[in-house]
This record gives sequence, structure tokens and C-alpha cells, in this order.
Amino acid sequence: MTLHAEDEMDNDGLTIFDIESVILTGEIIEQQRDRKSRERKYLVRGQTVAGDETAVIVSKFGPTNKLVILTVYVD
Repeated sequence: MTLHAEDEMDNDGLTIFDIESVILTGEIIEQQRDRKSRERKYLVRGQTVAGDETAVIVSKFGPTNKLVILTVYVD
């Protein structure tokens, strides 16, 4: 998770469990491409633990070959 994503998560009152729930219950709504790196990003929309709609933008794999959470926001 990027520092930006952590800040946004805190600002929106979300927990890591909420983000995990969004990813596990959600679906990919949109594919995007980063303007600078040309890396693919994915907008995933799902539900928090409390059932609220939330979106997460993830990178398919980061330099460590793991899922990277770029940012989160409440719809």
C-alpha cells in the first residue's frame, strides 16, 4: 500500500480490513494506464466491512511482484 493510499484510507475512516473486503467482494470496473510509466492500473469497486460502496485503485504488480494499492476513496 502506498503512503498516499494510507493517507486516503485514514481520511475516509477506512481500515485495512475495509480495503481487503473491497478487493474480495468487488469487481474491476475500469482499466487505466499510468501516463508516465504506462503501467496498467485497475479501478476495483466493492463493499467495505460495513457494506459501504468504496473504490480502490490497484496496480497489477509492483516492483516486488505483488499487488500494490495506489489509492482508495469512498464513492
